Amino acid sequence: MNRASPLLAACLAVSMAVAARPALSTEAPFEPGLMRLAEVLGSLHFLRNLCGEKGDQWRVEMEKLLASENPDPDRRARFIASFNRGYRSFSGTYTQCTPSATEAIARYMKEGEMLSRDIASRYGN
Repeated sequence: MNRASPLLAACLAVSMAVAARPALSTEAPFEPGLMRLAEVLGSLHFLRNLCGEKGDQWRVEMEKLLASENPDPDRRARFIASFNRGYRSFSGTYTQCTPSATEAIARYMKEGEMLSRDIASRYGN
């Protein structure tokens, strides 16, 4: 099992949990957590590729989150802005993989897992 597997499994659990809930007209209590998760995925997309991972694994996870949420255009734009903010926050700082970047990956992997599990356990059916 690779390092990404626990976070990917947790993201999948979030996708299934939030997809099963009814649509709400006001912001749901888990909305800030989902937006933060999108930002974490953007950060990981940049950092993991910077440090040797090749591919779009984290962008694909973001696409799965969007597919499960099926947000209206304004909310979709907020998700994408959060992902891009995470990506840009590190692309302006790091040009090569450093011990600091590796530590950031570990922190964001842990945060992403915690966010995913918290959202799924609190708000899933």
